[in-house]
Amino acid sequence: MNTPQAVIEIGSTGIRLLVAEPVEVQSQKKFNILDRSDQPVNLGRDVFTTRSISRETLLICLHILERYAEQLAAWGISREETIVIATSAVRESENRDPFVDRIKVKTGFIVHVIDGIEENRLMYLAVSECIKEGSVAIRQNDSIFLDISGGATEMMLMEKGRIIGAHSMRLGTVIIEQMIHSMMGNLDDARRFISEFIRNTKNTLNAEINLDKIQQFIVLGNDMKIVSLFVGKPISPFLWEVERGAFENFVDEVQHYTPEECIAKFKMNYNEAQTFQISLVAYKLFIQLTNVTKFIVPDTSIREGILLSRNQLSNPEIQNDFTQQILAGAKAILKKYQGDESHAEYVRKTSLQIYDALQKELGFDSHVRVLLEISAILHDVGMFIRPEDHNIHGKYIVNNSEIFGLNRDDKSIVAQIISFHRGSKMPQEDEEFRLLSRSRRMTVLKLSAILRVADALDRTHKQHLYNFNISFAKDSITFRTKGHNNLSLEKLAVSEKGDLFENIFGYKIVLV
Repeated sequence: MNTPQAVIEIGSTGIRLLVAEPVEVQSQKKFNILDRSDQPVNLGRDVFTTRSISRETLLICLHILERYAEQLAAWGISREETIVIATSAVRESENRDPFVDRIKVKTGFIVHVIDGIEENRLMYLAVSECIKEGSVAIRQNDSIFLDISGGATEMMLMEKGRIIGAHSMRLGTVIIEQMIHSMMGNLDDARRFISEFIRNTKNTLNAEINLDKIQQFIVLGNDMKIVSLFVGKPISPFLWEVERGAFENFVDEVQHYTPEECIAKFKMNYNEAQTFQISLVAYKLFIQLTNVTKFIVPDTSIREGILLSRNQLSNPEIQNDFTQQILAGAKAILKKYQGDESHAEYVRKTSLQIYDALQKELGFDSHVRVLLEISAILHDVGMFIRPEDHNIHGKYIVNNSEIFGLNRDDKSIVAQIISFHRGSKMPQEDEEFRLLSRSRRMTVLKLSAILRVADALDRTHKQHLYNFNISFAKDSITFRTKGHNNLSLEKLAVSEKGDLFENIFGYKIVLV
């Protein structure tokens, strides 16, 4: 018997536990759900009104987590083995650090606060696995994934099966409910606010993908699971299909219910009942941005995504698919800022060729190689603002973009690499660089050095040095090109940009 695994999610409206057992099915690792628990807590209401988590709410959280610890002990799972994540409410709290520390001291659970784009990544993993069971294809479709929670709205845009946009928007049901409450407004005011927000968002989304051509809408969340049970059609045990017309009629009917009627009819707690109507209105208005006549509701969550991330990304096929989705997201950003796609692709491939030739001297895992690819794709994205100092502008764009598959630390590393891919300034002279940990400094130094050389080899942006071999001598690395090429510009560029590479790796660059 495989050892059960557990994930606890500390969300805006509750703390949720999932216990699952990994099983092998046709050489693929899947999970049998063994146990679930969901306990309400007013984290979102605290944070979105006072910016902090109250002492009373902290004590409730500690009590719930202690109960979960006893529940996990019955499954033979220790506190140290349990993955605990926190989402938007804890993320936005001004006292998040004392909150996380208190949980560690009092319960032994270590809480990882994840950002919105990380939630998107986990959502993608969970949904991709779930819809396979119902033979729902996303590979060739233009699709939207949508998850509206208490503190945020997570959205992914997919064009022909490839992610071209990932967004974490500060539109949450608890936020809206508290805002309307403070204004002494009503549900009509909430509808107007949501409608205005979505109308303003429409132009941004349309710039990334034609909303009229969306073929598939996939929605997550506990509220939509309730909808699917009442008006949906099951496709598989964990997947429903809902007709848009039936959904809109259901939403209109529910708007007349009191919270007490929602509790009685839908078997939900009071916290959920207070935001249920707002949630359904938001989903309805987002879906109405498209022409879809039906949508898919998977019974899954980021907790399942955590387990998949922990266990399945060691599978080369799954890892490769996930990497391709990350790169597709980066290429979409390059296209958005009108970058030179041919040059970016050349620099990406050349960077990887150099990286692989140096593999034994780098000491990095496969994820760092992906960071180099993304840096290469986006290294000139700052040209959109101004060619002069475009490395600095590129750093700004990356730091302020949402890149699918990258957490905040990953994005920071990519931004640093881009900022050092040109110019005479050495990374060691930068104050922000010096504040990084030693391991991150070495990552930025090595990848920046590789990127500089790859960029120099396409000084003309005409990609005429595709065919070359890399060889090493005692103190030199030689790029031996094939054919009859005039290398004068590339040699000049390498002499200008190769100093960091020579300092870091100790090899003099020779181009012949």
